[in-house]
Formats: sequence, structure tokens, C-alpha cells
Amino acid sequence: MTIKFVKENKEVVAAQGSNLKKIASNNKVDIYTFKGKLMNCGGYGQCGTCVVEIVEGMGNLSPHTDVEQRFLKKKPDNYRLACQTLVNGPIAVVTKPKK
Repeated sequence: MTIKFVKENKEVVAAQGSNLKKIASNNKVDIYTFKGKLMNCGGYGQCGTCVVEIVEGMGNLSPHTDVEQRFLKKKPDNYRLACQTLVNGPIAVVTKPKK
């Protein structure tokens, strides 16, 4: 399946069920803002700094986790925490979405 990182103009191939944060990291796609680089928890869902916006393929993702619901309650429904998101089909992602 194909993951498109919109701002980076990069398409990568990943296995179904892959973690979005790991897909980005393995393909040298930076998902963190400066603050996120300083404060990130390493993918354990404890900091909320790996926020991405899904612009295509929301139905191809795992359901929101309890952690995401806590961190993203004031954000649009298409915002996800990359570390908590499993990808099951093609999607398009905007990294570091505007607040």
C-alpha cells in the first residue's frame, strides 16, 4: 500500500498494519515540530507531539485510541497521533499541520 506525505512530496510503500510513526521515521520523513523534537516520548503515546493530518484514506486507519481521544479532543477528526495509528490501506498525510 502507498503512503503519501503531502508536504514532502514523497510516496512510500508500507506493509498493511504498519505504524505510521515508524513508516515516517524509516523513510526519513520528519513529523515533529521543533518543540516536538525536544519533548517527544519516542512513540509511547505520552506526549502528543506526533500530530499529523490525514487528508485521504481515513477509513484505512485503525480506530482512535483512548490516548488520541485525550490529546486530540479539540482538534479536527482527521488529526491523528502517528505513534498510535496503524495503516491498513493507502492514505495521504500532512505532517506538522497548522494549529
